[in-house]
This record gives sequence, C-alpha cells and structure tokens, in this order.
Amino acid sequence: MGGMEGPIRVLFVCLGNICRSPLAEGAFRKLLRERGLEGRFEVDSAGTGAWHAGEPMDPRARKVLEAQGAYFPHVARAMTREDALSFHHILVMDRENLKEVLARFPEAKGKVRLLLDYLGGGEVADPYYGDLQDCLEAYWTVEAACRAFLDRLEGDGTLGPAAAGGA
Repeated sequence: MGGMEGPIRVLFVCLGNICRSPLAEGAFRKLLRERGLEGRFEVDSAGTGAWHAGEPMDPRARKVLEAQGAYFPHVARAMTREDALSFHHILVMDRENLKEVLARFPEAKGKVRLLLDYLGGGEVADPYYGDLQDCLEAYWTVEAACRAFLDRLEGDGTLGPAAAGGA
C-alpha cells in the first residue's frame, strides 16, 4: 500500500465556495468515477470566507458541471479548523486563498498548495464577474489540474497497487 489508511481526503478551496472550488470538486469527482476510484477518496470544497455559506453553487457553475457530466449537489460553506486538521490535500485556487488558509490555519502547512502547481503553476481565474464562457474555461483549467494531481497520486504509489485496476 501507499501508506495511507482510509480514504484520501481532498479539499478544494476558493474565496466563496460557489464557483471555482465546486468546479474543481465536480471535475475531480468525475475523474474518480471514470477511473473507478470513488471509494478511495473523500472529496469536499470550502471557501476562505462565509459570504455564501448555505447557498447553492453559482448557476453558471451548475450549468457547466451539468454539461460536463460532473454535477453534484452542493451547498457553500467556509473552511474550518477541522478541515485543516483532517484533509490530506488542500488545493486552493489562487495565492490569496493560499495566504488566507495559512494565516488562519497554520496546521494546514505542508498540506495546502495551489491546484495549478500540478500544471506548472499559476492561479485559476475567478469567473464570478464573468459569463458562462468564463466558467467553462475555469472548469477546463481545474479539470486538467485535477487530472494531473490524480495522475501524480497514482504515479507516486499513494493509491497503492489497487489503483492499477481502475477503469
């Protein structure tokens, strides 16, 4: 085995948890389904702030996820200290999210990184003030990064030998 007991816990984080982090969560869930790895992971998303807590995802994000076959029920929430302690991987969308998570939750150090680090660096553009096309482009970006992240986990042995039998 890759040394990890129980499910691998992955948290995606953006500012308000209604656009980018749900897009990333949906993309990752879809990749897990396609590879037959759903039972190996626990996946969630959260925001650094609570402005949208209790609200559904942005309607444009929902449309994009539905069109991509990646929709899942979602209610926005703020990241908690328990998240910082319990998730193995905390993948944030931009440098401001990274700074905020580390400032509020020092225990996340070593677990938190930019999602786009898996594509060579950068930040996921926030589609909040954009249109449906901006949301779609954000989805394509996070899907590619999620694929690279999952490939890395499979390649480094984190998923153990059972991953080789995936779909």
